[in-house]
Amino acid sequence: MHIILNHSSMVPIYEQLMEQIKTEIIESTLAEGEALPSVRKLAGELRISALTVKKAYDRLEEAGFVTTVHGKGTFVTASDKQLALEARRKAVEDEFETAIDRAKSVGLSAEEILEIVQLLLDES
Repeated sequence: MHIILNHSSMVPIYEQLMEQIKTEIIESTLAEGEALPSVRKLAGELRISALTVKKAYDRLEEAGFVTTVHGKGTFVTASDKQLALEARRKAVEDEFETAIDRAKSVGLSAEEILEIVQLLLDES
């Protein structure tokens, strides 16, 4: 697992950790049934509080991405293909929303934005 945290970001550390683990699960970098590092081990590796890691793991469990077995560890939950598909779709929608907001902020019209998207689709 490869986690990079930005300590100067406005996004809380636990959310950064949670999103990166979720992405690895969605992209199948972390396989179904695979154990995540222990809370203490990951906290030590990342030099963050164990409570921060625990909070990220708890949120991932609430979202259905992992399951914690007391005394054994935290494991990637059996992948729900629909959940993974929806998560990937949501990530793409979020990226489009960010791009559209940026385009509008520089003064592009809806037609100009659609034209750019169409050009990019034609090129791919």
